[in-house]
Amino acid sequence: MSDIVTLDINAILRQLPHRYPFLLVDRVTECRRGESIIALKNVTYNEPYFPGHFPHRPVMPGVIIIEALAQTAGILAFVTADVIPDEQTRFFFVGIDKARFRRPVEPGDQLILKASLQRQMRGIWKFETSAWVGEHEAASAELMVAPETGRGS
Repeated sequence: MSDIVTLDINAILRQLPHRYPFLLVDRVTECRRGESIIALKNVTYNEPYFPGHFPHRPVMPGVIIIEALAQTAGILAFVTADVIPDEQTRFFFVGIDKARFRRPVEPGDQLILKASLQRQMRGIWKFETSAWVGEHEAASAELMVAPETGRGS
């Protein structure tokens, strides 16, 4: 059985290169190196996409939910690889399969972001992910990430 790690916002900022307004993970409540992660995203009306999506009924865009899941999977990848990213070390989102959206996510919701490592092969990490609001699944997808280390742009 692996040790359970939790991460506050300061630890998340060390693990992800994302910053406001694109940092979409607020807390990691459970991370099992090489296995799985559970993280939280508090959804507030102050998110920059709500004024335009949609003014009459604010709904979190599906692509933003997927990005939050990708960031969660990225944290698990960095923790598993025992890497603190810097300007030359990143994991990039390289693929998505079987994306499904099951319920709208609205201001006031707390997204529970889950990812489990399915496999790591030839530099590609594959994760099964899901986003929940309470007991209801909001979205799910299979995501793939790959590292970039020290290459120029």
